[in-house]
Amino acid sequence: MDQSESPDGQMTDDEFAATVAQWLAENLTGKFAQLKGKGGPGSEHEFFEQRLEWDKHLAAAGWTCLGWPKEFGGRGASISQQVIFHQEYAKAGAPARVSHIGEELLGPTLIAYGTDEQKRRFLPGINTVSELWSQGYSEPGAGSDLANVSTTARLEDGKWIINGQKVWTSLAHVAQWCFVVCRTEVGSKRHQGLSFLLVPLDQPGVTVRPIQQLTGTSEFNEVFFDDAVTDADLVVGEPGEGWKIAMGLLTFERGVSTLGQQIGFARELQGVVDLAKANGSDQDPHIREKIARAWVGLRVMRAHAMRTLDAVDAGTGGGEASVAKLLWANWHRDLGQLAMDVQGASSLVAPWADSEGNASDITDPEHLELDEWQRLFLFTRADTIYGGSNEIQRNIISERVLGLPREAR
Repeated sequence: MDQSESPDGQMTDDEFAATVAQWLAENLTGKFAQLKGKGGPGSEHEFFEQRLEWDKHLAAAGWTCLGWPKEFGGRGASISQQVIFHQEYAKAGAPARVSHIGEELLGPTLIAYGTDEQKRRFLPGINTVSELWSQGYSEPGAGSDLANVSTTARLEDGKWIINGQKVWTSLAHVAQWCFVVCRTEVGSKRHQGLSFLLVPLDQPGVTVRPIQQLTGTSEFNEVFFDDAVTDADLVVGEPGEGWKIAMGLLTFERGVSTLGQQIGFARELQGVVDLAKANGSDQDPHIREKIARAWVGLRVMRAHAMRTLDAVDAGTGGGEASVAKLLWANWHRDLGQLAMDVQGASSLVAPWADSEGNASDITDPEHLELDEWQRLFLFTRADTIYGGSNEIQRNIISERVLGLPREAR
């Protein structure tokens, strides 16, 4: 019997929550017990291989791709069940997932826009976590301005030939595939003439170089395409529809997937509150006000996410995805600062040590030993930039939703 169903195939939300909680309690044990709380912002390097194994363990038990239709290997779970799963997952302290980009972003995009052959080829590998994906959007000269990409692809002898560079490509150093937005119509400008290609990374024409972040880790990468190739039929949608496909993907990114993200945020906020209670800073009225604002902000995010999902289901809406990005990015950045404020002066000090634990040269970032709050603070400085900067999101809202004049370029 499917683990989320009763004999008659129906289950209440309370029963579903109990089922999820029980499964997590029984499985986050043994070799997986060490993974609790691992892999968060700025700590993506922690226990990567073990977290990958955990993701495959989830898949084998049917706990991946919850919202996908059953015909594509998912559970066909309702929105409320997906929310419940994310809540219970966070309550259990389960580790950060490594298959998020494929499961939450590309998978729903292929289901909505892909060909039958693309679905047959790629959805099973995402579902079983046997293939990992990365996202090729940003470029050095474009940043969050996706319509300004300059990476090109030309169709030649049944292959797309790709040239250009992507940057801030999350997890490209461990992924097998990348979905790449590139310009396929010579002379096209802005959002015209773009295509959404599925590109294998393990080939001579692709070079992946990790970028060391402030945290000392390297989740992000720059990816170079030098006559890299992919098959002609690995374009999602029609050639020239890349903008539409990319915007559709961003709707998925800022819909259900943000609910799980928000549960993680709630856990981080609770950690900051616990720290404030432990060191007495919760008696500072300024700290108390910031904690209250953070608590309210979380609930605003949740309400907006649910409204966004309703709009997606109804086929309506316009700027919800951009509003969501503004909400969570600014909230999380402020949480990083709040963590530093709660810690006080001690937040400015970080120990340095070599592999034997001896004092090390402070110019060597590989030996920087940050605590979880310092790592959170440093990582969240980028929240308002990656995934669509604040400036770009505000332009989208003003120009495409409110109908205001376009920004002078």
